Amino acid sequence: MAFQIPESGDAVEDLTKTLGASGGDPRILAVANQKGGVGKTTTAVNLATALAAIRKKVLIIDLDPQGNASTGLGVERAMRKETTYSLLVGDARIAEAIVPTMVPGLSVVPSSVDLSGAELELIDVPRREFRLKSALADVSGDFDYILIDCPPALGLLTLNAFCAAHAVLVPLQCEFYALEGLSHLVKTVDRIKRAFNPALEIQGVVLTMYDRRNNLSDMVAADVRDHFGDKVYQTVIPRNVRVSEAPSFGKPVLLYDWRCAGSQAYIHLAGEVLKQERSLNLERRLSA
Repeated sequence: MAFQIPESGDAVEDLTKTLGASGGDPRILAVANQKGGVGKTTTAVNLATALAAIRKKVLIIDLDPQGNASTGLGVERAMRKETTYSLLVGDARIAEAIVPTMVPGLSVVPSSVDLSGAELELIDVPRREFRLKSALADVSGDFDYILIDCPPALGLLTLNAFCAAHAVLVPLQCEFYALEGLSHLVKTVDRIKRAFNPALEIQGVVLTMYDRRNNLSDMVAADVRDHFGDKVYQTVIPRNVRVSEAPSFGKPVLLYDWRCAGSQAYIHLAGEVLKQERSLNLERRLSA
């Protein structure tokens, strides 16, 4: 079943208003959080789907050895002939590893369990931090957005993502220890910016698994907004059973049930990201 953007709905109308001309090199975003279970892969998959739905050409790089982004897009393990592991160790070029998905305009470079050994295999390789960046140079101009789904760790795989990316998008679960983990991630981004990638920045923070019945969710959201201001997206991703069910069917939630609250939230989020990109592009042109 091919995905088409629905014809009605407030979230859809907000998103289509942001649609504009694209071109040039792709915007590369690393979707990262060193803590697992925060909705990182869910955000990467569904944000990519929402962008593809408005005719953006999107590529997901599945850099997590668990391969959940690949599975969530319906890419069976038998279809994963070449993977992100192949790219990093130099066994394949990226064009050989790209797999189209059921969503028109959305492709993925799948992952495999072999990726878990890549850090050891690359330990003596010169410029090992830039292996992914070098691989992505071959698709410059082919996509509007490249989203890198990072593993829940700050090791060599995530370092490769940060060296290749323009910015980091951080999904943050509305729970008690959220700020502590986010502060650590921000320090890591600052260190990588100084040492490897001067252009790297925090694109934004997405609050996930928000439960309006729980006072803690409101407290965490308020604390995060106090600390990071307008870096925190207005859109919050709610706890939603349809979002949890979708990966088991090999589909993004926008295909599984586009009417549910989770789907509508990701459509709104895509609209915010595009508006933010327009503002950033304008600032860059004015400062040039």
